[in-house]
Amino acid sequence: MLARSDVLTKPNKAMRKAMAEAEVGDDVFREDPTILKIETKVAEMFGMESALFVPSGTMGNLISIMAHCCNRGEEIILGDQSHLFLFEQGGYAQVAGVHPMPVVNRKDGTFSIDEMKRKIRPIDDPHQPITRVISLEDTHNACGGRVLPLAFIEEVSAVAKKHDLVLHMDGARLMNACYALGCPPVDITRHCDSVSMCLSKGLGAPIGSVIAGNKFFIERALRHRKVLGGGMRQPGIIAAAGLIALSESDMRMSHDHKLAKVFAEGIQALGDNPLLEIDVTTVESNIIMVNIKKSNITAEMLTKRLREVTVDEAQELKNDVAKVVVGPWSVSSVRAVTHFDISETDIENAIKKFAYVTKEYCQQSL
Repeated sequence: MLARSDVLTKPNKAMRKAMAEAEVGDDVFREDPTILKIETKVAEMFGMESALFVPSGTMGNLISIMAHCCNRGEEIILGDQSHLFLFEQGGYAQVAGVHPMPVVNRKDGTFSIDEMKRKIRPIDDPHQPITRVISLEDTHNACGGRVLPLAFIEEVSAVAKKHDLVLHMDGARLMNACYALGCPPVDITRHCDSVSMCLSKGLGAPIGSVIAGNKFFIERALRHRKVLGGGMRQPGIIAAAGLIALSESDMRMSHDHKLAKVFAEGIQALGDNPLLEIDVTTVESNIIMVNIKKSNITAEMLTKRLREVTVDEAQELKNDVAKVVVGPWSVSSVRAVTHFDISETDIENAIKKFAYVTKEYCQQSL
């Protein structure tokens, strides 16, 4: 079972057919009709004036920050566990000269509004950077796919407006958040000035992200996309798969969230587990964090063993034997992510695998 990430999905038959038949043009000159179609669709979904197709989520976030921060030395407030802060090479600083001001993320992906307010710079002090952007992430990857409460987003938005700041949403898995909340995307994005959404994670398309905002923002974003190398010729081929992905969103989210719960409950059902622990109540979307209790067993050791099949294991589990690919998240935790290419049988066999490996490690420590 390949559960390291939801980017591992392969395009399905409907996507491949749409890609083969896509009407295309030169998007650098804004002549690709399939690109224009997906941009219009996403803008309408988010209740925003305009949208722009980009090759990746990392580029989408970087373009968004560049479009908002017109001057080098401006500052972005963001969570200390956010993907933008931890896993995108600090591109806003490298490329755009934007300074990060982190706030401490809580376990649910939110942060203290009071701390955020304290981090907003005074505008009359020439010694300090100028605060320009506040960034949120929904669902929150490093916090285990937690879904931001709408009330929290509204409160952050109100503070941003009061201080004449812009609110950017890193919505790589925004459709997961919408499904979990049972709301349309606009219920989240109406509070934001810009949003970036990946098509290639839970939605299952092979490539691409879309950013959205007002027309002035997208005009600036278009220029930044060009200088970053994101302008493409005939990209409607990949946008076509994205349109299929959006049409299948609810089906995919339902499948992924259900399997994530089944997997988490299966690990919990292993009982008084001396090796692993999991809090099922924190599994709100398609990401599952499993903690390792034994200090002599690291996440690297566990994930390596889960990918292997021993002779004794094959004899005991027979047809249920499985190689399980999950990712080490920290020294003492691993992350599993469900997606549309994982079946219920895969989950059942993965739980048996975890049970077998747990028993094996416990016997070795006797």
